[in-house]
Amino acid sequence: MAEHLQTGLAEWLAVHRAPGVGAATLLKLLAQFNNPQAILQQSSAKLLACELKQQSVDALLAPDWEQVEKDLSWLDENQVSTLTLFDADYPPLLKEIADPPPLLFILGDKNLLKSEQIAIVGSRTPTPMGEQTAEDFAKNLANIGWTITSGMALGIDAACHRGALMPQNGHTIAVIGTGIDRVYPARNRDLAHQIAEKGAIISEFPLGTSPLPGNFPRRNRIISGMSRGVFVVEAALRSGSLITAKQALEQGREVFALPGSIHNPLSRGCHQLIREGAKLVETAEHIYEELLEILPNQPQVMSDGQTNTQKSAPELDSEYQLVLKHVGFEQTAVDTIVEQSGLTADAVCSMLLVLELQGYIISTHGGHYCKISEHAELEDASE
Repeated sequence: MAEHLQTGLAEWLAVHRAPGVGAATLLKLLAQFNNPQAILQQSSAKLLACELKQQSVDALLAPDWEQVEKDLSWLDENQVSTLTLFDADYPPLLKEIADPPPLLFILGDKNLLKSEQIAIVGSRTPTPMGEQTAEDFAKNLANIGWTITSGMALGIDAACHRGALMPQNGHTIAVIGTGIDRVYPARNRDLAHQIAEKGAIISEFPLGTSPLPGNFPRRNRIISGMSRGVFVVEAALRSGSLITAKQALEQGREVFALPGSIHNPLSRGCHQLIREGAKLVETAEHIYEELLEILPNQPQVMSDGQTNTQKSAPELDSEYQLVLKHVGFEQTAVDTIVEQSGLTADAVCSMLLVLELQGYIISTHGGHYCKISEHAELEDASE
């Protein structure tokens, strides 16, 4: 214990674990008393004068040092780093926001927190096209040196983490809404291990913190706060992604949004952001060019091959073009394609399989198909 007391981390953990002492309250205490050691030395009267509840005051007057020691042992055993607001390695952009987390836990490469970051967020239940788009954008931006930051949720978050890990030099940061010792959702356990090996997982919450609903809006300010810009791929009108975008605007960050079909409810949040001034984005290069104005020395110049998400595919004969013409960007039923094309069901099903294998469309649940946007120009050329 003496060694840890000397470094000051034990005091940080003791204050951090006090009930009712969240980021905002701890920032006020630090402004008043300068450091955790001084906070723990204050009298009950002085702490109550800071508008703390009695439960918080009691915990600060008599910290649970046994629990602190368990925390320290777990952090050591699992090679988890910590950063406080006073550390030189604390992410500079995050320090600029109104309520930066005073203490961060990092599993992985803590140096990534100072790298140039783009946040990509979106729906937990995206369309297949939205999920693929998030993965492609993340891959392209990571390939030129940007770190991709998101929240490790299902759907868009997971897709952009996967995309960022695809290039050999790709990196990603996951900001989670639980303690650093928990993986949520459990289905992302394998992904979490990959991120920890090739990127970083960070949390502001004490060890053992459960995935409480209120934690996720709080962690969103960190996602946007560390990033130069936030890119929203798919989002409903009521979604955490729009909260992240709003926080990004309040923090002076750029906001980008992907337009989509007017029939897709997951495009409505993006369309609202665009109406409110978010930058409309169709390719990764649009993000790169926009950030070039505020950050001239970007990681490296984008090449055409890295920004172009279009897939090369064989030329199609007239019947395949006819089938492709009747596959929408929203989910389209096979029966609708058969009816509108005038071809037999067997012929349409066979051609849909070929079109999917060649990368023109993707299949969705319930026997529906969506067109991949970059092939829309093929129809115009054939008319």
